[in-house]
Amino acid sequence: MEQKPYQYGFTLGKFMPPHEGHLQLIAEAEKYVRNLYILVGTLEREPIPGELRFQWMEELNPNHTVIHITDDLPSYPHEHPDFWKIWTAVFKKYLPVEPEVFFCGEDYGDEVAQHLRIKHIRVDRTRFPIVISATEIRLNPFLHWDMIPAVVKPYFVKRIVLTGPESTGKTTLAQKLAEHFNTNWVEEYGHEHFDKVNGKLVREDFLIIARTQMEREDQKAKISNRLLFCDTDLMVTQIFGELYLNESLSWIMNASKQRKYDLFLLMDIDVPWIDDGTREFPHFRQQHFDRLKKELELRGLPYVVVSGNYEERFQHAIEAVDRLMK
Repeated sequence: MEQKPYQYGFTLGKFMPPHEGHLQLIAEAEKYVRNLYILVGTLEREPIPGELRFQWMEELNPNHTVIHITDDLPSYPHEHPDFWKIWTAVFKKYLPVEPEVFFCGEDYGDEVAQHLRIKHIRVDRTRFPIVISATEIRLNPFLHWDMIPAVVKPYFVKRIVLTGPESTGKTTLAQKLAEHFNTNWVEEYGHEHFDKVNGKLVREDFLIIARTQMEREDQKAKISNRLLFCDTDLMVTQIFGELYLNESLSWIMNASKQRKYDLFLLMDIDVPWIDDGTREFPHFRQQHFDRLKKELELRGLPYVVVSGNYEERFQHAIEAVDRLMK
């Protein structure tokens, strides 16, 4: 086994988000040190939640110790006169050992090493196949998709909900859009559960439907290519539950408000209603459409009304998604 020159070393970053450049730097550090500590510094006001970044780095680096720094610290020397004194104390506070070496690809690495009186090994990122920054990825994740690790990609997947009353072509359109954009779609679980209980739905069934729909959607997001098309969402489950039970389903309502979607394609009712054996509200379509539209507007959610025949709907939906991706 090759003997590595250092016992303890560390690196530092915001990892907002982690990308292949970070992983290449860590791979270089592994060549020199037997025990590597990765410090993830986060602030509450930053655009990507700190706890999520910490979890990503733990998953990406199972053989190293990942430490989450949550103190409200200055990010740059000009932000505080005692910048380096503060950060030197933070390093001593969070690192469980006295490091011998600091790994970095930026100019500040010399300063860190100087204040800790350790060695700095600067990783020359220009030698990497592609040089990228986290800022560039945040600004245009689709352009740099291949530089985003698989565990991070679901965060940037844009989720598009096809919503609307019964028999407006949501399922067929979701499938066609997924094929067109070379990605996945999530089928509505409600129909499957309806068959399981022979159409006899009670309150608990709607909770099962909602939970299963969320689980399946989140699983598909992990393996989707930039976009994920959702045949339904909890807002629809909530409204259908109210129709069946004549009562408010507060848990589903609250859960639906916590879900994040990038676009809603609201299907108009200008296509014929078709009885597939599970549909029960042919005379409720206009009321249902109006209720969904009102709810989308009350919540300030981005939506586009999709109307016309089925081919026209497909083309209108493609145009809406193309605008979203720009």
